[in-house]
Amino acid sequence: MNVSIILAAGEGTRMKSNKPKVLHKICGKPILEYVIRASKNAHVDKNYIIIGHGGDKVKEEFEDSDIIFKTQPIGEGYPYGTGYAVMQAIDCIQDDDNVVILYGDTPLIRSNTIEDLMAYHKSHGYDGTVLTANLDDPTGYGRILRDKQGCILGIVEHKDATQEELNIKEINSGIYCFNGKLLKYALSKIDNNNAQSEYYVTDVIKILKEEGYNVGAYTIDEATEIYGINSRVQLAYCEQIMRKRINRRHMMEGATLINPENTYIEDGVSIGKDSIIYPGTVLLGNTTIGEGCIIGENCRIENSQIGYGVEVYSSTITESTVDEGCHIGPYAHLRPNSHLGKNIKIGNFVEVKNSTVGDNSKAGHLAYIGDADVGKNVNIGCGVVFVNYNGRRKFRSTVEDNAFIGSNANLVAPVVVKPWGYVAAGSTITEDVSEGSLSIARARQVNKEGWIDKKGYKKDK
Repeated sequence: MNVSIILAAGEGTRMKSNKPKVLHKICGKPILEYVIRASKNAHVDKNYIIIGHGGDKVKEEFEDSDIIFKTQPIGEGYPYGTGYAVMQAIDCIQDDDNVVILYGDTPLIRSNTIEDLMAYHKSHGYDGTVLTANLDDPTGYGRILRDKQGCILGIVEHKDATQEELNIKEINSGIYCFNGKLLKYALSKIDNNNAQSEYYVTDVIKILKEEGYNVGAYTIDEATEIYGINSRVQLAYCEQIMRKRINRRHMMEGATLINPENTYIEDGVSIGKDSIIYPGTVLLGNTTIGEGCIIGENCRIENSQIGYGVEVYSSTITESTVDEGCHIGPYAHLRPNSHLGKNIKIGNFVEVKNSTVGDNSKAGHLAYIGDADVGKNVNIGCGVVFVNYNGRRKFRSTVEDNAFIGSNANLVAPVVVKPWGYVAAGSTITEDVSEGSLSIARARQVNKEGWIDKKGYKKDK
């Protein structure tokens, strides 16, 4: 069986945060989620997560996931180090397991790299295999020690390395594959006789090598995969790489990104082929963009479903659904629980909230549609306000098919405008409008002739 042990117990003090390091996000997902996903996609059968600092928060974040948590005791009197962390799951390891050790703060690791590591380990008959990389600046990483024939001798931590060893460019990624029985055996023999008084999982390699077991190294070409996150600067760096991966994937699948460097798309977003995404766009959460859409400059769309052939310009859409053929914006705002039918126009400075709008209806500009059910072929004029709140409660209004709401009208909820009902411009409607009726609710205009002269006001010349 393939088993992973993912180390996620670190405090992450350099993050300067009250949140566990592995819960910080890149491209909308916690760091740890990428590692878990990569492990699962590499056909690892069981995933054990070692938690410590902020462990309850980590459990809460992943409470619906089919992973197994193991808690590492922390505080005065307890040892530290990667070896001690791995020991927390040792009782779960079977002798014939292939055990992959991963890190919860290395979100760029790919599933195919984990698969390749396990396959290399198996095909060469190794008892332990180290994933290595060559770095121009290996500062902070353990160095790979080899003999003159290139065979692995061991790994020395940066803090314990001599000056000669510090010049080595090949580094230990911290990712390993071990035979389960031998991993348990070697862990029982490691000690903390080192500069940090910690138990290192790297000593497992040394012990296996010294006792004549077969130890190998699998070197990856793309070193960015093993980059860890210990600070906000490193968080931003990994975010940049992940964003490039995501944007490239969408382009390879048929979407056009006019300027990928200025387009932010979170992990989990789906974009249909032949859609065009302009610079300044932000696509968040579980958003789906249909085929043949145009998402214009400076749009923000979050947890929303956008249908085929929709055009959105300089607008914000949150937790809403837009069916095919709609035209949104510029400067429109769809707030949560808005559902637009087909071929709808929501124009300049129109806000829709918790409302449904039927096919072929339009609100061209400067309107507020809140807590409403609007039918098909309805015209919402400029300046229309659905007055939904009395200071204590919110009420819904209904405008049925083919109705016409004139400019600068107020619909005071709860109110119903029946099919083909017309509301005159400037009206404040407080009662239902019957089918086919024209409703006028405004004071009659009165012109006072000679009013300025009677008041003694001097007219402007």
